[in-house]
Amino acid sequence: MKVSFLIQGFNVAASRYRVIQYLPFFQCNKIQYDIREFPKKLNDWVEYIKNVKSFDMIFVQRKRLPLPVLFYLKRKKKRIVYDFDDAVMFRNSLSKDPYSLRRRLSFKRMLQYTDMVIAGNNFLKKEALKYHNDVRVLPTPIDGERYSQKEYGKNEIINIGWIGDHGSIHYMESYKDVWEEIGKIYKNVLLTIICDTFIETRHIKLKKVQWKYETEIEELKKLDIGVMPLFNDLWSMGKCGYKIIQYMGVGVASVCTPVGINMDVVEDGVNGFWADTKKDWIEKLSILIEDYNLRTSMGKRGREKVFDGYTVQVCAPKLIKWLKGD
Repeated sequence: MKVSFLIQGFNVAASRYRVIQYLPFFQCNKIQYDIREFPKKLNDWVEYIKNVKSFDMIFVQRKRLPLPVLFYLKRKKKRIVYDFDDAVMFRNSLSKDPYSLRRRLSFKRMLQYTDMVIAGNNFLKKEALKYHNDVRVLPTPIDGERYSQKEYGKNEIINIGWIGDHGSIHYMESYKDVWEEIGKIYKNVLLTIICDTFIETRHIKLKKVQWKYETEIEELKKLDIGVMPLFNDLWSMGKCGYKIIQYMGVGVASVCTPVGINMDVVEDGVNGFWADTKKDWIEKLSILIEDYNLRTSMGKRGREKVFDGYTVQVCAPKLIKWLKGD
């Protein structure tokens, strides 16, 4: 079996975690592959079409193929798998109107030419089922061999942290009142942001950490509480909760907005807390700041849940089975 993987980019998080980290598992299961970034120019597409003849399957990650390419692939009876982990049929959270006819039609067209769809969560599955009857759910997993458990200890400074990319930093900015209020109440709290873009704060100590693949695990282990604030909108419902899975993967208790997959991964009061309003956020963070034993027990339970269903070691056999047609 030979598969052509089309990804957004080798340094794009979705490509890295939904395709690239699976490559060793494909090799062990006799799946030959070619992986490349989406062609950008007409000449690139022409070259790709020439080479695609030798492949049994085209695996498309997130972006939608041009109609002429879709038509050609179907005419050549190539099996197409479409994988997506964002609400690509809507505009993002910064838009005043989430609905986009262009995005919706592009998504619909892609699915109409697709043989199988893999969605990152159940909300995305529901959207895809409007246009396709074979939709599977596969979370965005961590590599369980990389994520060892943090060492617990009663530190003088309580470290609240957020990890993400510049495209999501606006969530932290929008919740700044929460972080500032926590800083006013607790002088022993530090807010750490692991990213390439940062917010500014006045009343809470802020640590800016440049994200690096090589150091992200060690930085996550320094956290006492992980946060994932979101808006309750259509774009946020499509989020696949990767940062929550990262926190829990090293045994860090989390507080999150109960939207989309967050409600599946975080069991409120068991391995973390849900928080809707500003009052909720301050209350739940305060509980964890003040209770070391609860932080520790929630962190350990969260790690157990992640290793039960959100690692690449658990997800790879499912994906391989689907690609082989089982």
